[in-house]
Amino acid sequence: MVTRRDLFVAAVAAIATMTAVAWAQSPVQPFMVSTTFDWSDMKLTRTPSGAKREICRTRTATLDQLQIHVTTVNAHQQSHDPHRHWEEEVIIVKEGTVESMQNGVTTRLGPGSVIFEASNELHGIRNVGSAPASYYVIKFWPPGSLAANQN
Repeated sequence: MVTRRDLFVAAVAAIATMTAVAWAQSPVQPFMVSTTFDWSDMKLTRTPSGAKREICRTRTATLDQLQIHVTTVNAHQQSHDPHRHWEEEVIIVKEGTVESMQNGVTTRLGPGSVIFEASNELHGIRNVGSAPASYYVIKFWPPGSLAANQN
């Protein structure tokens, strides 16, 4: 014979199970939907070599993480030494003249130029002009890659 107590325990267990399943399936962080970013709303952070404007660093529907920022580098400086990392990135020169070094080969580029940095290849960028240079950096982590490549 099924008692009220049995029904109550079964109902509580079912609700707890459904809650646990829903929680386990929900993303840790909600993903970004279509949006816009106004230049005047981007927070400017000063750096030793210029400045940085962080636009976003978040999940999307198809990426573990999308990071977009704008780097401004003072004349004859670089934001950091040449390096390599497993995520890929696209750099779009906004203003100024830069030299892009990729695996030892250097190319001079101006506004509107696009640079693709492949995974684990040595690269660096330097402002070679007499005025500040700014460029957009778009980095992306495909599904599963963020957790698999954390150092």
